[in-house]
Amino acid sequence: MRNFQLIIIIVFIALAIFGILVFSGAISIGKNDTPGALGTVVLWGTVKGSTMTPLIEEFNNVNRAFTVKYAQKEAETFDQDLLEALAEGSGPDMFFLPDNLAFHYANKIFPIPFTSYSLASFKNNYASAGEVFLTSKGILAFPFSIDPLVMYYNRSVLDSNFIVSPPVFWDDLVGMIPKLTKKDDSNKIIKSAIALGHFSNVVHAKDIVSALFMQAGNKIVTEKDGIFNSNLNTLNTKSNLGSILKFYTDFANPDKDVYSWNRLFLNSNDAFSKEDVAFYLGFASELMSLVNKNPNQNLGVAPIPQMKGANFKVTASHVMGLAILSSSKNLNTAFSAASLMSTGDFASKFAIATGTAPARRDLLKLKPADSYSPIVYDSALYAKSWIDPSDKDTNNIFRNMIDGVLSNNMTVENAISDASMKLNLLLLK
Repeated sequence: MRNFQLIIIIVFIALAIFGILVFSGAISIGKNDTPGALGTVVLWGTVKGSTMTPLIEEFNNVNRAFTVKYAQKEAETFDQDLLEALAEGSGPDMFFLPDNLAFHYANKIFPIPFTSYSLASFKNNYASAGEVFLTSKGILAFPFSIDPLVMYYNRSVLDSNFIVSPPVFWDDLVGMIPKLTKKDDSNKIIKSAIALGHFSNVVHAKDIVSALFMQAGNKIVTEKDGIFNSNLNTLNTKSNLGSILKFYTDFANPDKDVYSWNRLFLNSNDAFSKEDVAFYLGFASELMSLVNKNPNQNLGVAPIPQMKGANFKVTASHVMGLAILSSSKNLNTAFSAASLMSTGDFASKFAIATGTAPARRDLLKLKPADSYSPIVYDSALYAKSWIDPSDKDTNNIFRNMIDGVLSNNMTVENAISDASMKLNLLLLK
């Protein structure tokens, strides 16, 4: 009898403690749609807080089971801020991951296993550019937005030279060079058709050359079993990369018919805004800055030219992903939040606010009704990217590759071989 009473007392005490814990919120019961049931997760990014705050507030109002808090960080100090926060155990649960930092942060990310999100579902749901976050071990980030490389052009310059539309193929562009490149009596270029050929004053030169390489069927970097390798030195059955590099550098070679650019010009972005160059290859997100730099410019947007006879289209892109840190103390909620944020209204509105396109295929069908977005959304669908081990170092690799050819210090084959070797060294770090 005494033992029975002791058991009853213990049970009552246990129930009382349980009740206190439930009431205090230490133990949550019931459905996950209970407000706050899944806790709070912290998101870091370099996107302006003024852009993110209304989007986050709306997202939290719709998804009441958890709360997402956003903290804006400066791009220049992001890496140091994150390392310090992780060392103190106070880091975020997830962060916006640009494709060119995926390699750098790979060992800090919780890779989403294919058992949780299948490879087939990933490819069905996201445009190809998002595959930059795919590894053989899992998904580094949910693809969020795609910023494709497009062709900006000056309508007035084309009209005055009786050119009806921008070039669809690179061959078309070559045919336009004599009409659009103007020279003075001393053969000095005073108006250029397009800024290509150099590295130093061609904004996005690495991305443009990458686009040309990928249009030839080259993936730049490949991964297998967690090991990354340069694919630059691989010959393509239709055209080797040497001929592609030569095509690019010929635009800066005074001995070539396509000569239209030299080091005397301002950088290509400024030259375009000053209406000294007819075509500018830039990213979709640059549109508003170009408009603001010259509101009177008769600006048009078109897809970048493609290779004639190819059975596919490619443009380069920057891809933003939403990655979960392996140090997160709330992995399940971070996974749910990241998945939902990349899926619907939030991703669509983020794309509109940043001048990019959403990464999900179903959202790419919902094109805003303006004159630019259809080009951007269509370009995003066939955009590609590649995992960059170090943006600064690969810039130097591509610079040396281009400058080596222009200075006649290297053949195009040697320049590409040298670039491939240096890229492989970066990928081993």
